[in-house]
Amino acid sequence: MTIRPICISGNPVLHTPAAEVTVFDDELRTLVADMFETMDEAPGVGLAAPQIGVAKRIFTYTWTEDDGTLKRGVVINPVLEIGAISAEEPDEESESEGCLSFPGYRFPLKRALTATVTGVDLEQNPLGIEAEGWFARIFQHEYDHLDGILYVDKLNDEFQPEVLEIKEDEGWGVDGLSWLPGRDDLDA
Repeated sequence: MTIRPICISGNPVLHTPAAEVTVFDDELRTLVADMFETMDEAPGVGLAAPQIGVAKRIFTYTWTEDDGTLKRGVVINPVLEIGAISAEEPDEESESEGCLSFPGYRFPLKRALTATVTGVDLEQNPLGIEAEGWFARIFQHEYDHLDGILYVDKLNDEFQPEVLEIKEDEGWGVDGLSWLPGRDDLDA
């Protein structure tokens, strides 16, 4: 297993829809193992393959519920269904997201409170997972990555000037930028 560099906003792979996985082999198994290791080292609660420069429809996740139940897995070729999204303004504390590809910054974003993801696992077994709350938010966030969307792309207009200023100040928005979990001191 290898910790892989995480692409930063501006890399074309982050802004382009990913391709479906068609080959299930040892190379895919290695990729998924690397994704788990990278996600854990970052640390993150999810990681989409485009975030490590691989334009495939795969994401990993890890989440511990309030009751201590660990939910951890991989979804390949996911399809996402979400509940209604409230028209209310997002709460700056309880609905604030971050992203390993926009590291060190958090912004509030309104998401659906429920989500269902279907897809397959590494053995091509069908899976279906229902999620609520933050677990549902993780699925929505990672699924967006597979469609070439970063969460900052979806923020309310009031936050866009700040996002642009951050990109300019950090030198982001260009191809080739990445950070390596465990080596680079970034607070994602």
